[in-house]
Amino acid sequence: MIRYLPILLLVILAVTTLPNGAYTMDGCGAGECMECHSIEKSEAQQILAKTGSVVLDADFAEVPGLFQVNVEKDGQKATVYLDFSKQYLFAGQIFKITDEATKPEKKVEKLSRDQYDAIPTTDALLLGDRLAEKKVIVFTDPECPYCIKLHPELEKVVEQDPNIAFLIKMFPLASHPNSYEKSKSIICSQSLDVLEKSFAGENVAAPACETDAVDRTLKLVKDYGIRSTPTLILPEGTVAPGYRKAEDLINLINAFPAESAKG
Repeated sequence: MIRYLPILLLVILAVTTLPNGAYTMDGCGAGECMECHSIEKSEAQQILAKTGSVVLDADFAEVPGLFQVNVEKDGQKATVYLDFSKQYLFAGQIFKITDEATKPEKKVEKLSRDQYDAIPTTDALLLGDRLAEKKVIVFTDPECPYCIKLHPELEKVVEQDPNIAFLIKMFPLASHPNSYEKSKSIICSQSLDVLEKSFAGENVAAPACETDAVDRTLKLVKDYGIRSTPTLILPEGTVAPGYRKAEDLINLINAFPAESAKG
């Protein structure tokens, strides 16, 4: 660890000279902040640009409220941590003092083909062309801030690439107590307009039908280890949580062959 000190000090000094407001915190309300925050490798590279370091990867740290960023400079590799506001960076070893029984579930990265095919989509909302070659499943919450932010990007994707469509499934989070009933209303209506009304903060009518689709989805995401929204499931099984811009989504989805038979 000592031999990494020069690079770590350089990273800390460079980032703390950023002007106030360069990177601001997006409020996520109650619940796990992982539901609302995300970071891309390219974004981490921009934040650390002044250090001359190369960002190898960036993801959620095991410690709540932090991103883990692996960097390299002059042949030396190190790990630094960035808080969710993306204003504070620190380095050092983190020791977990809880026992094995309290460890969080490992984040799922890919589903098998059977798991993907087993996801029911009769309750999903279709965004895009039903004949599109690539169907991406999206788990969303009608009150999740980053789901709200993602939705216009999904619309841009289907406009720019008609070979991509999205099957949107309701995954209401416990941290959003009104989302459960809203999710049932959206499923009963089978209307993107109702989902978008919720995203806009407008009132949503009570469910017009009886459905257990929400409960079945809640069981499925628990079984699959999906714990946040938005989460995208690509046709070949890759699990991609968090917000992404349309261009990044198109590149990510088209990096894999069309394998979806979802209707």
